Amino acid sequence: MDTNGFLDWLKGSLSSSENRARRRIIRFVRPDDDRLFLKALQAEKTWNRSLREIRRLSIINAYSCPMPSREWPLPFGDAIVWEEDPLVSMHAAPKARTAPKRARVRTSVEQGIPWGVRRIRAPKAWSRTTGYGVKVGVIDTGVDFNHPDLRHSVERGINLIQRTMLPQDDNGHGTHIAGTIAAANRLHGTIGVAPRASIYPIKAFDYNGTAYVSDIILGIDWCVRNRMDVVNMSFGMQNRSKALLSAVNNAYRSGILIVASSGNDGKRDEIDFPAGYRQTIAVGATNRQGRVASFTNRHGGIDIYAPGEKIDSCWLRGTRKVMSGTSMATSHVTGAVALLLGLKPGLTPEQIKSILKRSTRPVKIGKSPRTAGELDVLRMLQAADKIT
Repeated sequence: MDTNGFLDWLKGSLSSSENRARRRIIRFVRPDDDRLFLKALQAEKTWNRSLREIRRLSIINAYSCPMPSREWPLPFGDAIVWEEDPLVSMHAAPKARTAPKRARVRTSVEQGIPWGVRRIRAPKAWSRTTGYGVKVGVIDTGVDFNHPDLRHSVERGINLIQRTMLPQDDNGHGTHIAGTIAAANRLHGTIGVAPRASIYPIKAFDYNGTAYVSDIILGIDWCVRNRMDVVNMSFGMQNRSKALLSAVNNAYRSGILIVASSGNDGKRDEIDFPAGYRQTIAVGATNRQGRVASFTNRHGGIDIYAPGEKIDSCWLRGTRKVMSGTSMATSHVTGAVALLLGLKPGLTPEQIKSILKRSTRPVKIGKSPRTAGELDVLRMLQAADKIT
């Protein structure tokens, strides 16, 4: 293939203002073409500013770039495969309530422990494991580095939107997720499932809570390169992405388990992606009565349920907020995985998934067909003890 000719065509496309907000992910069929194109791209990027909008997705040997809607030039058609690079949104139900004073949330937080953390029996495991030494990647909107409940839990991470800046949260969702996983301020604030785990915020989502699939892939790549133990992905989309699946597969083969939310559309036989990929832990939400929450998607691919309705956790500017969604359920499961890895650090993603699925307690489902069970940390650790 004439990779230089394709690069020239891209330069012409990038110089046009047509559909600049639309992005595509492209991959070369032949590895030699990929190698030659990368070499030419790196050489010209130094002086051609428009080419800097082409982003290398190393984990899947692909590229993301703005693209016009017109078809590929015929000479390059057989040498390149492509797909859309769509926007993805966070998984949290609307109508959240901010609670800056502890007195306003005593019904959901007792002795600094939110109801969801108690429900999964995490405190009963803290005498054995608190998640110490476990690295948790949270691909989200960043985190509030100044939050008093997170000061001892958060590491630097990375800002994929503005690389020179800290992944400071400008939305709130990422801070809420981080709090449920590993907040550590029980006396004066709140405590998470794994209070001594280390949170590495990967800011791929903007202040609106949206990101391109390619941003998420870059986040997964960072997690693999920096050897995260488990990754929280509280977001999803209805359509499959081969590029995202490839990145998830690479993380799984690298020994990194991804925990993902199933979606908040309240539909049967539907699940969002990446939760729909079998290499992830797909999470649905339950309420305080142990019933499947009305907003959660129901699908045979859901691996486990966890508390996700009216969850109290950290928010921006040192406050707390009550939120609902499969996002919140996912963070409980990620925290539980951190507890498990703190006790058994050598477990593979396949082993972790097996332990979680076979150690759940039944959910209250009424007349609904049989479904996955609800997270129970004590049962999880007991199942892990049986592994030699």
